[in-house]
Amino acid sequence: MREQLILPTMGCGTWAWGNRLLWGYQPSMDQELQQVFNFCVTSGITLFDTGDSYGTGRLSGRSESLLGQFSQAYAGRHQQEIVLATKLAPYPWRLTAGSMKRAGAASAKRLQRPIDLVQMHWSTANYAPWQEKRLLRGLAELYETGQVRGVGLSNYGGQRLREMHRWFQDWGVPIRTLQVQYSLLSTDPVLKYDVKAVCDELGIQLIAYSPLALGLLTGKYSLDKPLPKGLRRRVFKQVLPNMAPLQSCLQELMALHQKTMAQVALNWCICKGTMPIPGAKNLTQAQENAGALGWHLSAAEVEALDQAAAQVTKTMVQNPFQSR
Repeated sequence: MREQLILPTMGCGTWAWGNRLLWGYQPSMDQELQQVFNFCVTSGITLFDTGDSYGTGRLSGRSESLLGQFSQAYAGRHQQEIVLATKLAPYPWRLTAGSMKRAGAASAKRLQRPIDLVQMHWSTANYAPWQEKRLLRGLAELYETGQVRGVGLSNYGGQRLREMHRWFQDWGVPIRTLQVQYSLLSTDPVLKYDVKAVCDELGIQLIAYSPLALGLLTGKYSLDKPLPKGLRRRVFKQVLPNMAPLQSCLQELMALHQKTMAQVALNWCICKGTMPIPGAKNLTQAQENAGALGWHLSAAEVEALDQAAAQVTKTMVQNPFQSR
């Protein structure tokens, strides 16, 4: 009998683990990243999301390798509940089911254990729709042969998700999860592409990646303070001037619940029925993320945040691979 895949209320994203370009990763950070891993698991944050494309330059695959090291070394509470979820990229040179299975084997080697949840990183519907079915068939075969415990998708809209669900249904393989860019500053996947409604209908857990909008929803940044360098700086300069109504609402709820802005923003995601996977580069960030658990905003507070978010005229840049 296949072991059931149990998903937590919140996970941890590991995009930054190995990414120098956007997040300034250095190998000297590894010891603290292991502390992040240990703290998260102990706190019941047991799903770690990664991808075979994570890690820049010669650090390609670094995120998966670190997770492999950390999970092998960990011995403590919730050890048996750890879920290592990786996304396999549909690169142009991956054309067959076999190529996807080989990619899965390479990821499992870096993870030093079988993949718990394997996901298609993005849909090729927007540029090479003929490529997609073969690659997804590869994921299905990984599941059929018991090499993974669950299959998920990423960056799919509701319309495309329905079609993919029919394919997987024909193969007798359930789609366990769908992850999309979702936060108070990125609501298009739910409001425009109906992903939550379709997920609820089909019994698929929706995962919210970038739930803190690259840090914009942490309250750490403003136009009168130094902004991060690189690509994030450009995004922040565009979005921050439009955030006043949302920031005001978040600050009221922070004071009411004695929580940080990040914790309120993450709790909003949870109240929306999603599993947020905020990243954490250090123990302080991991501890703050964990403070989003164990309490809930009221329905009226969620609605107030919805209305404030709707007033933000310039929101996060959407993932170009997001399908309808």
